[in-house]
Amino acid sequence: MAGHVPHLPQEAHTLSEVFSDKAVDAAAVGFVLTRLPRHQAPVLWVQDRVSRKEAGRPCLAGIGPERPVILMNVSRATDVLWAMEEGVRCKALSAVIGEIWGVPRALDFTATKRLALRSETAGVPCWLIRRAASPDLSAARDRWRVCSRPAIPHPHDPQAPGLPRWSVDLFRSRRSKPGQWVATYDRASDRVDFAAPVRDGSLAEREGAARHAIAG
Repeated sequence: MAGHVPHLPQEAHTLSEVFSDKAVDAAAVGFVLTRLPRHQAPVLWVQDRVSRKEAGRPCLAGIGPERPVILMNVSRATDVLWAMEEGVRCKALSAVIGEIWGVPRALDFTATKRLALRSETAGVPCWLIRRAASPDLSAARDRWRVCSRPAIPHPHDPQAPGLPRWSVDLFRSRRSKPGQWVATYDRASDRVDFAAPVRDGSLAEREGAARHAIAG
């Protein structure tokens, strides 16, 4: 299913989940940030205690001043879910992001269904970053697995950071056909390009590779 490219709206007004093979991989956060609405309304970002301790707090300098972030630090997954539910009711927010570590009992199918329905009712996108967890039963409309890849070399300075790349697996979706891609984020144009990986796992850059650009 790697040749297909995802046709997803930039603003998914529902609940989406993101997993990663490594609990502290920043790829999940980077990918979620590229999917947020492109306007200046604030983002509510909620972390549980273990996520904050192991993965660190969001780097606000990297997010940029044009995207205000309201950080909320709580202790338990129950508190994260409560804050997210309250957040998606607020139409003044552009999105709600939650980080939960492990597979706590509070994060069951009913909890995710409540988040999905309230997000869709209010029209506020909701993203749940699952750290140190494997996919289980969930009502999330889109479920992603995102992992870091080597960046594209900088065209003018081999010592400088290049464009970030991720291995992206949309393994469940109610809005699009699942598939696997290599995603590249272009900072200048603020967009993500999806390309089908070839069999050896490298990026298919030759003409004819499946590509899809989602512009901000």
